[in-house]
Amino acid sequence: MTADAVGGVWTYALELCRALSVHGVDVALATMGPEPTEPQRAQAERLTNVTLHCTSYRLEWMDDPWDDVACAGAWLLALAARERIDLVHLNGFAHAALPWRKPVLVVAHSCVYSWWHAVRGTEPPSSSWERYRHRVAAGLNRADVVVAPTRAFLHELHRHYEFDVPSRVISNARTAPLAAARVPAKEPIIFASGRLWDDAKNLCALDLVAPRIAWPIFVAGDARSPDGREARTDVLHCIGKRGDDEVAQWLARASIFVHPAHYEPFGLAVLEAAHAGCALVLSDIATLREIWGDAAIYVDAREPSNIEGALRLLIDTPHERVRLGRLARRRAATLSTSRMGEAYCALYRQLSSGPVRERSVA
Repeated sequence: MTADAVGGVWTYALELCRALSVHGVDVALATMGPEPTEPQRAQAERLTNVTLHCTSYRLEWMDDPWDDVACAGAWLLALAARERIDLVHLNGFAHAALPWRKPVLVVAHSCVYSWWHAVRGTEPPSSSWERYRHRVAAGLNRADVVVAPTRAFLHELHRHYEFDVPSRVISNARTAPLAAARVPAKEPIIFASGRLWDDAKNLCALDLVAPRIAWPIFVAGDARSPDGREARTDVLHCIGKRGDDEVAQWLARASIFVHPAHYEPFGLAVLEAAHAGCALVLSDIATLREIWGDAAIYVDAREPSNIEGALRLLIDTPHERVRLGRLARRRAATLSTSRMGEAYCALYRQLSSGPVRERSVA
């Protein structure tokens, strides 16, 4: 299984590996991109069914990555041969076009073209990104099956890339933390999380809202981008990047979780907040509506006044906060790691029992 340690893919991979352990599935977890931190390595090492293999090869969505992508491909093929793997689970696209001798599953977590369409309202410059589009499409077409966490995101993949292979939806999942299970009394605070510098997360909108509401807004996440650019805020309470346990403690205290993202193929942060019984204020995008249904308030996140109105409503109506928090917790309980593990195991068995697709070098 491939992964990176940059964001949600790491969390997804460890949750899935943990769920697979009860089914007797051993995982060679191969990471590219920035190497896992010591706390991340410790997380992986606690999983007895996982062996961690790390490199720092550039990821396919980074600037000028293709020499590194090729080197990473050779490394992955050698690793697969050495580990005698039975199946390839790729949390990326380009490496599906390698000459694998085993079934290949591609799980789509995000992509550059759908990001640009959602955030910028256009496509990325073809001069810079056409090769990326070609490599993603090639990988999708060489996979045995493509998985997405929502129907809406699967639709976006088909919108931006031409591919014709079997596909299905398997929801992501997150283990409910112990802090959420204790259900403490909620406090008059609002919480958000994500990369402050990432335009897709749109957390800068909260900087416009915060001075006009009575409750403080706390935000967990990196303010500095990989290229050194730092997001600045005047009124948000930025607490920096925090570990899972600390975030869980904040969510256990928070009455409201606000997520104004322009682009969110799934949203593990929202799931964590729902486990904690927070009332959810979410951007009105198809993926979030698909997951959360009537368990949230939806807003046009391009209009800060809409975010402000939803937050004011919940601040002023305690019974509505409690009602939405209960609905969110109930919905989160259906997105269990056990169900995710069972769904992937069933798919693994199906792929392993069928004929192996012939693959040559793309």
